[in-house]
Amino acid sequence: MRRATIIAAAGFLLLVVVSAVFAPTVARYDPVAQDVERRLERPGRAHLFGTDGFGRDVFSRVVHGARASLTVGFGAVALAGIIGVAVGLTTAYAGGLADLIVQRAVDVLLGFPFLVLALIVIVALSPSVGSLTLAIGVGLAPQIARVARSAALPIVEEQYVAAARACGAGPLYTVFFHILPNAAPPIVAQLTGYFGAAVAAEAALSFLGLGVPPPFPSWGRMLQEGTRAYFEAAPWVTLLPGLVLSLTVMSCAILGDTIRDATQREFALSPLQATDR
Repeated sequence: MRRATIIAAAGFLLLVVVSAVFAPTVARYDPVAQDVERRLERPGRAHLFGTDGFGRDVFSRVVHGARASLTVGFGAVALAGIIGVAVGLTTAYAGGLADLIVQRAVDVLLGFPFLVLALIVIVALSPSVGSLTLAIGVGLAPQIARVARSAALPIVEEQYVAAARACGAGPLYTVFFHILPNAAPPIVAQLTGYFGAAVAAEAALSFLGLGVPPPFPSWGRMLQEGTRAYFEAAPWVTLLPGLVLSLTVMSCAILGDTIRDATQREFALSPLQATDR
């Protein structure tokens, strides 16, 4: 059952990514083209997911909306990963007062809800894919910094790190060529889960009207439009995009847990780690 769940999660994510990349081929209709004569049609052969209040094909909007949601998710996790990993690894290596000051700053940022940090950034900028990516990336960076530091702390004490220092290796070389490769597995596992969180955050901010500007589709904006005007008369306008969003986030969480469990077993069975310690 566990293996089947993992395969299903990976397959669904692959399907979403491929559909987003080849959206013009997968989707038959223009996602922004309106046809008021066919507004609020139920799902059927002509329109697989039905149509919304403007006669736009919901399936086409879900597929094209995946582009915006996944682009923001990938970009935000990449940005947060670069910032968070760099801060976490360097402070773990430096230790002392520098580590204490940076970690207290991280604690302060973690005291704010993630979406509040993202809102502070995006309100200062005009809503766009770029500003949304920056806002979510900044919101995730403190969490990733904490994960990276926790992964690096035991590695800093390893003999091969001390040997690199004794051989004259500089701090940056030691951090990125000795500590990072060994701390990478748990960090990658967390980044996979955070990708799902970034996609969910994009949907939440778009739902609040702070995401991708209309008429371009995104999953969050589709939820907003359907919930506000058509939920009782045409529930498919809201439920189907919401289902795709939920399955995407759940699949990311499942794959993140799988990668984390695999890396924990690998470290537990690694003869190199056992020898070094």
